[in-house]
Amino acid sequence: MADQALDLSAFRDVQRLAYQCAETIAAELKPGMTEREVAAQMKDWLLARGVNDWFHQPFAWFGERTAFRGFVGFRHLGGFNPAFYPTWKRLEPGMAFILDVAPSLNGISADIGYSGALGGNAIVDRIMDDLLDYRELILGMVRERRHLSEVSQAVDRLCARQGYEPRHKAYPFEVLAHRVEMLKPDEKAHTSVMHFGLRNLTALGRDMLRGKREGWSPLWSSNAASDHPPTPGLWAVEPHLGFRGITGAKFEELLLVTKDGARWLDDDVPHVRRWMERGLWPVKKSQAA
Repeated sequence: MADQALDLSAFRDVQRLAYQCAETIAAELKPGMTEREVAAQMKDWLLARGVNDWFHQPFAWFGERTAFRGFVGFRHLGGFNPAFYPTWKRLEPGMAFILDVAPSLNGISADIGYSGALGGNAIVDRIMDDLLDYRELILGMVRERRHLSEVSQAVDRLCARQGYEPRHKAYPFEVLAHRVEMLKPDEKAHTSVMHFGLRNLTALGRDMLRGKREGWSPLWSSNAASDHPPTPGLWAVEPHLGFRGITGAKFEELLLVTKDGARWLDDDVPHVRRWMERGLWPVKKSQAA
C-alpha cells in the first residue's frame, strides 16, 4: 500500500505508544533482570494495549551488547546466540541498555529505539548528547535532496570525528534506516517469523522489488544501492553509536520524506525532551552552522 495516502496522525500515535512502552518498562528496570525478561514485559505491555502485529517484536540489549560487540547481521561472532535476540544477560547498576520495538496496530507501524543506563552512566550521557548532531545532520541533508548513501556516509564520518563506531553498520544490510509502509488495516492477530512480522516483511520485500525496477532501495545504507535521492515515504531512522566496544546508544524514530522536503514525524519524543531539559534543543542557527 505504498502509494496510498499515509495517515500520519495514526503513525504518530503508534510511535508514541511504542515510546510509552519503552519509557514505562525502563522506569521499572532493576538489577538482575535479563534481556529476555525485559523484552517479554514490553511485548505483554503492548499486546495489552491492542497491538496485533509487528515489524519486529521487542529487543533488549544490556552492557557491552549495546555496542553490538561481535554482531554481524543476524550472527554473533563470539557465541551461539544470534546477535539481535534477547539473551539471559543480566542488568547491573550503571549498565547501559537499549530497548527497541516495532509494533503494528491495525496496519500502522512504528519502530523506536530507547537508550539509557540503570542509575546513570557518563558515557551514555555523552553519546545521547552527541546524537543530537546526527538528528540535525540527517534531516538537513535529506532536505537538501542529497543521495541517501551520501547521508549515511556523512553519518559514518561524523562518528569517526567524534570517536564512535557506527554500529548500525552491524545491522542486517548495514542499514541506517528502512522504509515503513501502511498495511491493510484489520484487528486480528498476525503471524511473526523469528520475531519479525510476516506482513511487514512481505511489504518490505515488495518495496525491494519495486525499488529495483525504479532505481531506489527501501534499505538505506552507505552502500551503492542507496545512491539515489530521498524516496518519499516514512523511514525508521536509527543512528547507533558505539564507544570502544563497551557501550552504545541510539535513537530510532520515523522520518517523513516528501517530494520537496522532510521532517521528523514528531518532536515529542524522549530523546528530544531530554535535549530540551539539558538546554541542547532547539539548536541555535549559529551553533548548527
